[in-house]
Amino acid sequence: MNNKATLMTYDELTVFHKILIKKLVKYGLDEQIVRWIENCLSREIKRVIISHAKYGLRTVTNGVPQVFKIKAVQLAGKLLPAFNTPTGIPWAMVNLKSGVGRNWGWASAGSSILAEFGTLHMEFVHLSYLTGDPVYYNKVMHIRKLLQKMDRPNGLYPNYLNPRTGRWGQHHTSVGGLGDSFYEYLLKAWLMSDKMDTEARKMYDDAIEAIEKHLIRKSNGGLTFIGEWKNGHLERKMGHLTCFAGGMFALGADGSRDDKAGHYLQLGAEIAHTCHESYDRTTLKLGPEAFKFDGGVEAVAVRQNEKYYILRPEVIETYWYMWRFTRDPKYRQWGWEATQAIDKYCRVSGGFSGVKDVYSSSPTYDDVQQSFFLAETLKYLYLLFSNDDLLPLDNWVFNTEAHPLPVLHLANTTLSGNPAYR
Repeated sequence: MNNKATLMTYDELTVFHKILIKKLVKYGLDEQIVRWIENCLSREIKRVIISHAKYGLRTVTNGVPQVFKIKAVQLAGKLLPAFNTPTGIPWAMVNLKSGVGRNWGWASAGSSILAEFGTLHMEFVHLSYLTGDPVYYNKVMHIRKLLQKMDRPNGLYPNYLNPRTGRWGQHHTSVGGLGDSFYEYLLKAWLMSDKMDTEARKMYDDAIEAIEKHLIRKSNGGLTFIGEWKNGHLERKMGHLTCFAGGMFALGADGSRDDKAGHYLQLGAEIAHTCHESYDRTTLKLGPEAFKFDGGVEAVAVRQNEKYYILRPEVIETYWYMWRFTRDPKYRQWGWEATQAIDKYCRVSGGFSGVKDVYSSSPTYDDVQQSFFLAETLKYLYLLFSNDDLLPLDNWVFNTEAHPLPVLHLANTTLSGNPAYR
C-alpha cells in the first residue's frame, strides 16, 4: 500500500471493500470465490490497520516504505553473485539459489550483452543512495571504468563483451536491440545525478558522436535512420527498438557539447518522423519490428519475420519526449493515430495482443500481451496527453522500463561520477 493508502481509516477501507465485492458480484464472478475474496479482504483490512497503528511511524524512511527497501536489498543480494567474473562484467543470468551465473548460448563467444550489463546503473546507484551501502554503486562504476579503458572500433561500443577475457566479441554495434539502453543510461546517469556525473555525460557525448558519424544516414527519400554496424559494414536497417533514440537525442540536447542542442533536437525530430513513416506505410498503421532502407524500399519491412508488432513502446516514447521539448501538436496527433490503431487491431476479449503482419488487412494475433505494454506503451501514451506537471523531467528520470526514479540532489556527493565531487 502506498503512503496515501496507509492514511485511510478503517471505515474508508471497509466502504472500499464493500464496493469492490458488489462489483465482483455484478460482473458474474462465482459466489464462492466472491465470499473467499471477501473473507481475505476483511482479515487483511484488520491486519493493515493494526500493523500501521503499531509500526506506521517506523516503516517509512525518506518516503520509501521499509518493506520495499528490504525486498530490493534482498533481491540485489541475490543478483550480486552475477558479478563474480574475472572482469567484474556480470553474467546475463544467475541462479538465485546457487549463485551460479551463465550467459546466453547464442551470444557471441560466450559474451555478456552491452544492453544488459550496461543497464544497471540507475537502479544500483539509487539503491546505494537509499541504503547507504556503496556495494551496488561500486559494482556499476567498475563496469564503467572497465569500458573507459577499452579500445573501441571507430569509437563504437560492440554489443558483446566476454566477461572472462574482457575482450569484445563480434564487432556488431546497434542502437537498437542488444545495445540500446546502454546509451540511454549514460545520459540518464548524468540527469539522475542532478547533472553532477560529468563522466557519464562525456561517455554519452563521445558515443553519440561516433554513432552519428558511422551509423546515422539519410535515405534517398530524405528519411534519417540509424543503421547497424556489422564487421565493418553498415546494414541499412532500423529496428523498432531503435526508435527510442529520437527521444534520447531530445532529452540529451540540453547540455550537449559545442552548443549543439538545436542540432540534437532536430535529429530527434528526424528520427521521430522516420519512425512515424514506418507506421504510416503499413496497412494497420502500426510499426513493424524492423524496416529497411535499400534501393526503392524505405521504412518498410521486407522479411516476413520482421512484419510483426508486439505492442512495443519506443515510438510512443519518442513522441512523448518530442512533445515535451517542442510542443509541436503533430506528436500528439501521431500518438492518437497509434492509440486508435492499437485499439482497433490489437484489442481482444482478454486485453491486447500483438499482431503477426502489420501489412495484412486481416491480421492474426500472436496471443501475447507483453508486460511492457502496460509498463511503457500505455504509460507513455497517458503522459503524452497529460500536463507537464505530471512527472516533470526536472525531477524525474525514467529507467528503460519507464519506471520513474527521482533526480538525486545529492547531499553526499560521493555517489557522483565526477572526480571533483568525490
